[in-house]
Amino acid sequence: MNILVVGLGLIGGSLCKAMKKYTYHTVAGSDLNHEIEFAALRDVAMDEAFDGDYSKFDLAVIALFPEAAERFFTENAAKFRKGTLITDVCGIKGEFSMRMKQTAEANGLRYVGIHPMAGKEFGGYSNSTAELFQKANFIIAPFEDSREDDIEKLRQLALEVGAGKIVITSPENHDKMIAYTSQLAHIVSSAYVKSPELGLECGFSGGSFQDMTRIATMNEKMWTDLFMQNREHLKYELNTLIDNLKKYSDALENEDAEQMRSLIAEGRKLKEDNLRHRVGQPN
Repeated sequence: MNILVVGLGLIGGSLCKAMKKYTYHTVAGSDLNHEIEFAALRDVAMDEAFDGDYSKFDLAVIALFPEAAERFFTENAAKFRKGTLITDVCGIKGEFSMRMKQTAEANGLRYVGIHPMAGKEFGGYSNSTAELFQKANFIIAPFEDSREDDIEKLRQLALEVGAGKIVITSPENHDKMIAYTSQLAHIVSSAYVKSPELGLECGFSGGSFQDMTRIATMNEKMWTDLFMQNREHLKYELNTLIDNLKKYSDALENEDAEQMRSLIAEGRKLKEDNLRHRVGQPN
């Protein structure tokens, strides 16, 4: 395919590098910062910088923050060749995807959203790598009336760049699950580092501290956009967590060791069951 990638940050840049390394697609890249385009050309991460002609692409991947992705597509949808497949890599789908689909259909285009579950503590093209998607989960979020061949094109592309488990689900279910598996964890990490002890942790921390705080370096603009667009699902998960934490706090307050043991055992058993279930799941 002839593929355009709009936005050469961590995900867009990594996607370009992965496609050039592992596929035979022709890749054009576009970024508002032309120095990044030059860097990508020097790295042979793409075949060409976007020249302004939207009509020659089979697939366009919009790798921008949600608000910017929607604005870009609204402003440029009419410039694409009719029938072009459009996708985005945003961590929100739901109503966002519905608006993208409406814009696509109004301009004779096709749209199916994707969400590669891959990232790093730090973003930007300088941190991109062709190996970012290796064995990563990869979500495709079509609508009921999406074309099977469009879904298959995206599935094949995911496999080509190294994805592990590929999940095909609705935009709404995507948002429900991502609120729990990703967005809640980012909120917890951000809150966790606000202890006054943070500056004193050196020499006292191990893997658990690193695991809990790694994603606190998230980009506040992008994640605020994601949180607010998925606020109903995220509120439910956050309130559930707060309710569960209160039980541990009450056990400490009441010096109730038996209740604490029970709470810990409950969590252990749930995680053990989860791990057994994962082992039995096909890739």
